[in-house]
Amino acid sequence: MATSSANVDLDGNPIRPLTICMIGAGGFIGSHLCEKLMVETQHTVLAVDVYNDKIKHLLEPDSLPWANRIQFHRLNIKNDSRLEGLIKCSDLTVNLAAICTPADYNTRPLDTIYSNFIDALPVVKYCSENNKRLIHFSTCEVYGKTIGSFLPQDSPLRQDPAYYILKEDTSPCIFGSIEKQRWSYACAKQLIERLIYAEGAENGLEFTIVRPFNWIGPRMDFIPGIDGPSEGVPRVLACFSNNLLRREPLKLVDGGESQRTFVYIKDAIEAVHLMIENPARANGHIFNVGNPNNEVTVRQLAEMMTKVYAKVSGEDSIENPTIDVSSKEFYGEGYDDSDKRIPDMAIINKQLGWDPKTSLWDLLESTLTYQHRTYAEAIRQSIAKPVAS
Repeated sequence: MATSSANVDLDGNPIRPLTICMIGAGGFIGSHLCEKLMVETQHTVLAVDVYNDKIKHLLEPDSLPWANRIQFHRLNIKNDSRLEGLIKCSDLTVNLAAICTPADYNTRPLDTIYSNFIDALPVVKYCSENNKRLIHFSTCEVYGKTIGSFLPQDSPLRQDPAYYILKEDTSPCIFGSIEKQRWSYACAKQLIERLIYAEGAENGLEFTIVRPFNWIGPRMDFIPGIDGPSEGVPRVLACFSNNLLRREPLKLVDGGESQRTFVYIKDAIEAVHLMIENPARANGHIFNVGNPNNEVTVRQLAEMMTKVYAKVSGEDSIENPTIDVSSKEFYGEGYDDSDKRIPDMAIINKQLGWDPKTSLWDLLESTLTYQHRTYAEAIRQSIAKPVAS
């Protein structure tokens, strides 16, 4: 496979250095994408975010070899007139900005809808009006529930891939009722996808839509009370990491029976890198980016993480490593979920020749090693610290 190190794309055409406006560059995915672009390419990144903690190692000191190829712009895309200027002077905009924590979908549905739809509208508008290419990050949640989830529990069709494998071009988007506010995120993400697609059809916007399926690795999410709010509830892997670090039972929502797939962040970033440098193959496409080989139930994930953490930390597991909780107790009223999220990989494999490489055990070992080294001592100190009166 051709790479940027050879300075040619997958079709053998020269790759010219790009200026990329990356919105949400300071987050988990953005930090890894910036890292990839600085180390392995000659592209310039205009890094847009309100925080830069996760990319400080790329911004300082000034003597870094890529120092003149990355600029941090601290701005909130909701209300900053500088955004259009940054998009205008870029070749490509990558929009990663979102509220994407399931616990927020119930408790902050308005913020969730505004962040994922309303706040994304100017980005799409500026790209379309200025003839700039857009790579927009959506979510696997746009698929909602699988067709198979509506079949009787004992139906053999539940095991038929046609009823649960999620395909970008044919699978329907099936959400719960309006009172199930958990779907506010998926609905907002689907609507912005439809808007982008319409801009492409009517106004010639060059776009690529990415649907991530549980990207996992160092720097993901936050640990409550350490680098995030004490009452915060991050996504499942960070949630379980927090429990392991604090030697608490891992909470299995509704028994942990939902099935998910997980892909290593470095594998996923390679897919995005290919999209950036192969516009002729990526434009106009929606891509699932996941690893169907890493499919487990949430309960199996908890059991595996417990074993991996014992290995990387050198600590024995607690006596009762998991505990069952109801979704109402954990997330509150209005929660709903999909039974499976298993991506079909045919389109991205055909267009970009991309396949994920990292096994679930290996990605968990890398991630939990990072979590232990980064947070274990801080958590020990926070637990030992007496509570102020």
